[in-house]
Formats: sequence, structure tokens, C-alpha cells
Amino acid sequence: MKIAVVCLGNICRSPMAEVVLRDRLDGAGLDDVELVSAGTGGWHTGEKMDRRAAATLLEAGYDPERHRAQQWPVGDPETYDLVLAMDADNLADLAGQAPENGLRMFRDFDPEGPGDVPDPYYGGVEGFREVLAMVERTSDAIVASVAASRPGS
Repeated sequence: MKIAVVCLGNICRSPMAEVVLRDRLDGAGLDDVELVSAGTGGWHTGEKMDRRAAATLLEAGYDPERHRAQQWPVGDPETYDLVLAMDADNLADLAGQAPENGLRMFRDFDPEGPGDVPDPYYGGVEGFREVLAMVERTSDAIVASVAASRPGS
């Protein structure tokens, strides 16, 4: 299985989701799932994630250091089973650039309900903590869905 998480610049929301989702997938024995994050815009290509995003992840026990921003598409978009957009604008930008049957909103899996993952870029650290909480609970649900879709599960 191959999953992409996509936001605007790939320095806040989608890299936070990639780090948490990778942690959850590995913890569930699903380390064979390929996972990338990307941005619909290329302004930050090659940069580390936003320092506030990284600090929020570190504070929660995650390692954000390996991330470098990249622009969508990463490789052949048709090879992805699931492309998860962080907000409705990202979803619209991805239309026609991802497999139609695999393009979804990230929070479609959120047990607290669907919607956008708000962009914390112009706010304070509390916005990053709120995004992390959304990402953690949604990642747990995504992992459960991936595990349930496996043959023999």
C-alpha cells in the first residue's frame, strides 16, 4: 500500500501527519506501507518543517528531523492507493493529479468528524498542538482502516 498526505507547503500539517502516521503504522506492524508527504506548492522544497511544527512533535515524543519538503506529485500519482488532502483547497488542487478513487480528505477518517485540518502557520503554538491532536486520533483510525483492508485480517 502507498499513501500520500498533502497540504499546501509541506512544512506544517502534512509533515506532522507523516511523522505521526509513520509512527502508528510501524507500531501496528504495518511498516511495509509506503508513506510520503508533499505540498501542492513548491515554495519550501528541500526545507525542514516549520520550527513550531517540529517543536510540537518533539514535545510529544516524535522525531521530525528527517523531513524535507517536497512538491506533489512524488513519483507517479497513479501508484498511490490513498492520497489524503489536509483541507478542501488541497483536495481541489489535487483533482486530476491523484487516483480519483483514492483521493480523500485526511479527516474523513477522524472519529470526531470530517473537515479541514486548519493551517496553523500564521498562528501560535496552540494551533500546532490542536493540529497534532487531530492528526494523532485520525492516524489511529487510518491505521485501523489499513489493517482491516489487509488480506486475512
